[in-house]
Amino acid sequence: MKNLVLLISGRGSNLQSILQAQREQGWEVDVRGVISNRADAAGLEVARAFGVPTQVIAHNDFASREAFDQALAEAIEALQPDVIALCGFMRVLGASFVERFAGCLVNIHPSLLPAFSGLHTHARALQEGVKWHGATVHLVSSALDHGPILAQAAVPVLDGDTLETLAARVLLEEHRIYPPVVRALLEGRVQIDGLRTRILPATESPS
Repeated sequence: MKNLVLLISGRGSNLQSILQAQREQGWEVDVRGVISNRADAAGLEVARAFGVPTQVIAHNDFASREAFDQALAEAIEALQPDVIALCGFMRVLGASFVERFAGCLVNIHPSLLPAFSGLHTHARALQEGVKWHGATVHLVSSALDHGPILAQAAVPVLDGDTLETLAARVLLEEHRIYPPVVRALLEGRVQIDGLRTRILPATESPS
């Protein structure tokens, strides 16, 4: 059985989508814990509702980004994860942290990467007048919001869209595409060739 750890900073809607899929689909996985960098993150209550252990490692308690990364890494390693899923984790992780967990870190970003990396993706999409926007699941690399893309979903940008309507439509797609990718990683069904990837169907074994 593989081990899963999830990192959050806020409401935990993607966390909930993953935990719900795991429960309903009977994934053979041990969800070892949810770690937040904010004690007030609503996602902590989501985790507790699913019976998942939680921890808070507040970044404000550390004098430097490196010190926070070290404490977070030690807490994660104690849980012995095979996959670490970032679910709205709003801290940029340093290169040494990413290297330490290379191949295990997966993130979901609210844009069609490589477009609109970083923050305020929906506002930027509206400002730039793009016709399609969406979400991307990717492995984490040392470059911000960059790394092998595992899944994407696109939504049309409508004439009357506001930040709220566009964000809500993208979020629905996030909840749809993230859980199956996390499951595929746990089951060893992801093949990577540079930045190109392939997810094998559940009926296939990795070669």
